[in-house]
Amino acid sequence: MNDDITDQLTANGLTESLMASYVREGGINHVEGKNLPSKHAIAEITSDMLRLLFPGFFDETLIHFSDLSAVTRALLDSVLSRLENEITKSLEYAPPAGSAGADPRDLARSIALKFLGNLPQVRELLQTDTDAAYSGDPAAFSKEEVILAYPFIETIAVQRLAHELYLDNVPLIPRMMTEWAHTRTGMDLHPGARIGKYFFVDHCTGTVVGETAIIGDHVKMYQGVGLVAKSLAAGQALRGHQRHPTIGDRVTIYAGATIMGGDTVIGAGSTIGASVFLTTSVPEESLVVLEATNVKVIPKKSRESFVLDYQI
Repeated sequence: MNDDITDQLTANGLTESLMASYVREGGINHVEGKNLPSKHAIAEITSDMLRLLFPGFFDETLIHFSDLSAVTRALLDSVLSRLENEITKSLEYAPPAGSAGADPRDLARSIALKFLGNLPQVRELLQTDTDAAYSGDPAAFSKEEVILAYPFIETIAVQRLAHELYLDNVPLIPRMMTEWAHTRTGMDLHPGARIGKYFFVDHCTGTVVGETAIIGDHVKMYQGVGLVAKSLAAGQALRGHQRHPTIGDRVTIYAGATIMGGDTVIGAGSTIGASVFLTTSVPEESLVVLEATNVKVIPKKSRESFVLDYQI
């Protein structure tokens, strides 16, 4: 009995302390009035969108072609209803310009229908990305393996979906979608980035592409590449301005390269070497390599004469 009383007192004290924090610090969802989109709901919707883009690849059970139309219709109905609910919350949180007096749910349904209507075009783009991944990686066994196993395909699929909502000025949800993919794959593609056809990032871990980046067609990148802004010291004053680089067609960017700035343009057909740190534009058909490093190779038997000073 005493243990029960102690547990109850402890729970009461913890609850009071946490409630005081809510009042003092804020940072809670809108528990009264209009609520924000649900992270759980957006994750489930995004997962189901992958099923619509790649039938059979993200499903737990076998789908026969004779059943595909019915399965697709049922999934589309489900996604439409749930997405409409989440977009409504987003529009109530931040009504778009010029929508004064409009019913948020009617607008949300219109946006959701347009979004789902664009799925065939998104699939066409993703087919080019799959082709680029398969043709650009000798380790790829088949295009099916690329879809099933390559985290890049999942990430670019979600980004291309989120980009459609971003273009319709839907708040919150596009970033929630891409961050869901980011946590799963380690690749951070902002929904605002404009990415051309036949895009491929090999290995993909640690790659970052910022909101205003523009990437042309047939661009190939490797892990750890950053297309980022030079400085964010001005904060919100930079919103709406070009902050990230433009990458021309047929550019290859090797692992660990960082390209910075909204006025930086990488000319078509260029190759950016590994670990390059670039803040200026380069003309078409350029080769940019890092030459300032010094690497020493010595026989292990003579290493006593070579002083190592590793500090961690």
